[in-house]
Amino acid sequence: MPDPRKHRGPHPRDTALFSVERTAALRRGTADLSWLLTRGYADKAALKLVGDHLQLQRRQRLAVMRAACSDAARAHRRATRRPVADARVAVDGFNVLITVEAALSGAVLLRGRDGLLRDMSSIHGTYRRVAETADALGLLVAELAGAEDVCWYLDRPVSNSGRVAAAIREHGMRVELVDSADTALAGLSQSGWVGATADGPLLDRLAGGVDLTSGIVSGMPDAWLVDLSQCGEEIPSGTGSTGA
Repeated sequence: MPDPRKHRGPHPRDTALFSVERTAALRRGTADLSWLLTRGYADKAALKLVGDHLQLQRRQRLAVMRAACSDAARAHRRATRRPVADARVAVDGFNVLITVEAALSGAVLLRGRDGLLRDMSSIHGTYRRVAETADALGLLVAELAGAEDVCWYLDRPVSNSGRVAAAIREHGMRVELVDSADTALAGLSQSGWVGATADGPLLDRLAGGVDLTSGIVSGMPDAWLVDLSQCGEEIPSGTGSTGA
C-alpha cells in the first residue's frame, strides 16, 4: 500500500508518550541504560531490563535506546567533535536530512546523552520525499558553508536515493551513492575527513564528527525537543518508581 504521508511529523501517540509528565521516566530509563552499557551489558538485553522495569512503551524504549550511551562512548564523541569551519565533511545524508525534516514537521526530537539530536524515524530501506525535504536540504547546505570540502553519502539500496542525490547536486554539492554510507564514512575517517552524523555506533568508529543539526534546530523556537542529555550523572534507580 502506498505511503500517503506528506510530512515526517509526530506519531499519533507521541503527545501522550512524550508529555512533560513522562519525561521523568524517559530520563530514568536513559540513565539506567547508560549505566548498564558502561558496564558492558548487551544493548538489547539491557534495554529490555530497563524498559520492563519502568513500564516503557515501544516508542519510549526506542527513544531511550537512541539517547543512551556508555560513558566511554560519550567521552569519545564529545572529545572528537569538530566545528564545520575549514573541515572536510563527509555527510551521512539520510541521517541528517531526516532529522531536519522531522524538526520542520513538528516531530519529536531527542537530545541524547552525547549532546546530539536524533529523530524517531526509521526508513527501513525506503525513503519518501516529504513537504519539508527541500527546506531541510537548504538549511543543511547553508550549515555546511565554510567547510573546506563536503561530500554527501547516500545508501544506494534505499529507494529514491538517486532523486535525493540529484536534489543535492542542484545545490552544487558532491554526492556519492554507495552500498553503505556507514562503511564509506568509516573508511574516510583516517584520511582527515569528519563525519556529519548522529549515528552513535558509527561515531564510535570515526576519528571526528560534526554536529550539523543542533545549530539548525536552535533557530526553530517551536521545535519539539526532549532533552535527555544530562541523564546518567546520578546513581541508577535500582527499584525506583515506575510508570511511563
